[in-house]
Amino acid sequence: MDFPDFFDRVPAITLREPLAAFFGASASGTITYRYADAVKLAGHSCPTVAGAYLMIRKGLARLYDDDMPERGNIEVHMRDARDDGTTGVVATIATLLTGAAPETGFGGIGMNRRFARRDLLRFDTPIRGLMALRRRDTGSGVVLDLDIAPVPPATGIRALFPKVAAGTADVDEEAMFAALWQERVARMLLEHADDPELVHVRPWEFAG
Repeated sequence: MDFPDFFDRVPAITLREPLAAFFGASASGTITYRYADAVKLAGHSCPTVAGAYLMIRKGLARLYDDDMPERGNIEVHMRDARDDGTTGVVATIATLLTGAAPETGFGGIGMNRRFARRDLLRFDTPIRGLMALRRRDTGSGVVLDLDIAPVPPATGIRALFPKVAAGTADVDEEAMFAALWQERVARMLLEHADDPELVHVRPWEFAG
């Protein structure tokens, strides 16, 4: 793939995946996701996709400390409706990384619905943040929020965006816009990956 070079430098997320081990897709029972996987799913790289990746990475680290997170053992709760703004984009990245799915997800195996992922992704949750993650085994949870203001766009992008959006930019302007756009994403993912001002994390007491 001809992705920007910085994609390879973004910290990866490795999880235990019991379902992969069950079906023989992973001999070790682990799966590693990289930022490029999120981009492939979304079809683009932007502050929203990068922010979703960072929120989930930080939320999993807080929930599991030094242990490896378990995919399929995590509920994802979104504050907003599924069709509100970029909520769907963030939720899609959350499904990729955690396995949590809405009503269309995998229903499980056998009478006890082993490995079920269905209904682990929920919308319209009354939380004071963009997203919340909750471990199904311990009940511990975190609320996550994103503020991209600490990583402002390059000055030149404001003048280029209207022309690019309208389809009136020339080839050089389009290339410059794309480079400046990804430069901001790179700063988010590399320089501010652990910035508490970018991704806010708070404990969450799940109300049921």
